[in-house]
Amino acid sequence: MSYHHRLDGGSLAISSPHTDQDIGMYQCLATNTLGTILSRKAKLQFAYIEDFETKTRSAVSVREGQGVVLLCGPPPHFGVPDISWRRLDGNPLPRKVKYSKSQAILEIPNFQQEDEGFYECIAGNLRGRNLAKGQLIFYAPPEWEQKIQNTYLSIYDNLFWECKASGKPNPWYTWLKNGERLNPEERIQIENGTLTITMLNVSDSGVYQCAAENKYRIIYANAELRVLASAPDFSKNPIKKNSVVQVGGDITIECKPNAFPRATISWKRGMESLRQSKRVFLSEDGSLKIYNVTRSDAGSYTCVATNQFGVAKNTGSLVVKERTVITIPPSKMDVTVGESIVLPCQVSHDPSIEVVFIWSFNGDVIDLKKGVAHFERIGGESVGDLMIRNIQLNHSGKYLCTVKTTLESLSAVADIIVRGPPGPPEDVRVEHISSTTSQLSWRPGSDNNSPIQIFTVQARTPFSVGWQAVSTVPEILSGKTYNATVVGLSPWVEYEFRVVAGNSIGIGEPSKASELLRTKASVPVVVPTNINGGGGSRSELVITWESIPEELQNGEEFGYIIMLRPVGSTAWTKERVPSVESSRFVYRNESITPLSPFEVKVGVYNNEGEGSLSTVSIVYSGEDEPQLAPRGTSVQSFSASEMEVSWNAIAWNRNTGRVLGYEVLYWTDDSKESIIGKIRVNGNVTTKNITGLKANTIYFASVRAYNTAGTGPSSPPVNVTTKKSPPSQPPANIAWKLTNSKLCLNWEHVKTMENESEVLGYKILYRQNRQSKTHILETNNTSAELLVPFEEDYLIEIRTVSDGGDGSSSEEIRIPKMSSLSSRGIPALEPSIYFLSVVIIFYCFTIQPLTR
Repeated sequence: MSYHHRLDGGSLAISSPHTDQDIGMYQCLATNTLGTILSRKAKLQFAYIEDFETKTRSAVSVREGQGVVLLCGPPPHFGVPDISWRRLDGNPLPRKVKYSKSQAILEIPNFQQEDEGFYECIAGNLRGRNLAKGQLIFYAPPEWEQKIQNTYLSIYDNLFWECKASGKPNPWYTWLKNGERLNPEERIQIENGTLTITMLNVSDSGVYQCAAENKYRIIYANAELRVLASAPDFSKNPIKKNSVVQVGGDITIECKPNAFPRATISWKRGMESLRQSKRVFLSEDGSLKIYNVTRSDAGSYTCVATNQFGVAKNTGSLVVKERTVITIPPSKMDVTVGESIVLPCQVSHDPSIEVVFIWSFNGDVIDLKKGVAHFERIGGESVGDLMIRNIQLNHSGKYLCTVKTTLESLSAVADIIVRGPPGPPEDVRVEHISSTTSQLSWRPGSDNNSPIQIFTVQARTPFSVGWQAVSTVPEILSGKTYNATVVGLSPWVEYEFRVVAGNSIGIGEPSKASELLRTKASVPVVVPTNINGGGGSRSELVITWESIPEELQNGEEFGYIIMLRPVGSTAWTKERVPSVESSRFVYRNESITPLSPFEVKVGVYNNEGEGSLSTVSIVYSGEDEPQLAPRGTSVQSFSASEMEVSWNAIAWNRNTGRVLGYEVLYWTDDSKESIIGKIRVNGNVTTKNITGLKANTIYFASVRAYNTAGTGPSSPPVNVTTKKSPPSQPPANIAWKLTNSKLCLNWEHVKTMENESEVLGYKILYRQNRQSKTHILETNNTSAELLVPFEEDYLIEIRTVSDGGDGSSSEEIRIPKMSSLSSRGIPALEPSIYFLSVVIIFYCFTIQPLTR
């Protein structure tokens, strides 16, 4: 130890290490009263790095605005070579190899025996090439396969230790005791990794190390050997103070004192030595066993342990208890699903013994502590009755009551039969199907311990709401009936059938659905309703009706028959509409005059034939588009984002075309499409407000009339420029002063950008909280006075007013209620209140609330 070397705990600290003096191998020795142990070796090396080349580099010139790269050159070198790798034995390089730094480094992950060999690096460029060879040798430093463990043996015992390590080349072994090499003697034998010491004595105690070493590394396995010699001692393992057993039971009392060497054991009951008999047995490990215990066996028992170093005694008591008996066991029960029952389980037992009741159902324990549904334990200490509430079919089975004490376990079992509604019928089949009937068969399911009395058939289609009961022949299906004919079905509809069974308990779960089948087709019988129409173009008669649902079409190739004639005519025109989903037909004829009345009837047909026709309805033919354009069109801008278009109403008649409303078109010069907006108004409305426009932009607008035939000619276009955008900057530097119920506000005037509308005034918005109604005041000044009762906090914000609309709002200001202010009228400090570090002169004007 010196100023240069010092120990810090178990660490070695070297001050100002020197390359020549301190480089080398280091090893640590740890010592205590039990022995010494060596650490693995550590190598101390010194890192270094050389300076850059000191030669001054040339200056770099560059023009202003151009880019430049300054290179950081490495130490001098010559030649950008191409590098490749190969194995000299001709084998290809494995696929797992990796390259880095332009293949200058070859990396072989997970190096294995087969990767051994000579490798060659080839570097070349335009001037030539060079080779470098190297050999890779596979080795493995030692690794432990089996280590020695701490061992505690008695004096005169024998020690056998073995350690094993793997490695290449194979390691050799050295044994050390307390840090010093251990050599063979008369009692000590060493062979490779095994150490044997016979007839141990106390001096053999110590810390032993097995060292496994090859030329690459040395590893150590450490263990302590403690050789013990002592008189018998019960302090760490005394005899059980009280051993409890029931009358007629068996008991074992253990005697295991610490003794080195092992002690000889004998027993006493009271003051008398205990001898073996038919019921009393002394085992080899020193334990005392008593079979078929009686009350007279109760008392104190003493174990006497002896070896060459001394004698020790230890005493324990044997307590004999009465047996536990189940007095009221559970009994067989027959119940209906939904009932609540109690299974009894009551016992008589020794008053000093605690009893635990455990119930099992079909072999599985019922965890009553977790509040299992349906099950509940009732009763007192000696009563373990089980209540089953709302009993279900799956509760049928064996119930076992197990009674456990610290000394014994006994049980009793009972069968419970639960009767309930029938299970689902099985194997529902459709034997034959027509347009309106179907023949079914099925097999009954489980009767759940109560005979089946009735069956019911249910059906479902793609058009029905769930399952519905259907009529059958016979009408009543008894519990012995397993087939029936379903009647009253709709033609050409896909049906599924299921069967439900019932007994004296109730109706059970339904069967699985039958195969999906379609009934036969027939002529449609339902007549279309709600015959209507009108509209369309000139020379057209538009007819509409309510289409027939698919479930009522009764067959394939369903369609509609249209019968029509002008009012006053005797001849009917007949048309067919083959589309299944049609509800509209357009009849075209150049001879049809506008708005002429027609008599119309609509019928149905399918592949099976034609059905009935509807009653006659009157439908009017189409009309012409409006022939006139609106006059007096004008447009004006209200803000940066809205304008209003106005026009004069058209005075129309039968010749100029009916007007149902107007269509407003608007666009800009730079629109990608000719029209960017189209809005319709109904009736005689002659103005329309258009919003969502761009600020400071020229918009064009035109108006045209429309009716059911289409739109008429457009009015000449008019244009307007929208207002500039409202001010983007909110009012700033807002200050306030509160006196009684009068609030004075002051702020800086907002200056606008060139592309923004001028500030015409300001709006003050105030409310008591975020949910209350907002009040608005307007002013042309940069100050205002509010007369408000400050019984609560107030939230205030200020925004600009301009031709382009309202501008941005200031940040929300919270004005505290009067009670939170100091006696001088200064606001109490709150995080939501902002104070300005400038001097403000208040000019207050009384402003009346804005009326909208």
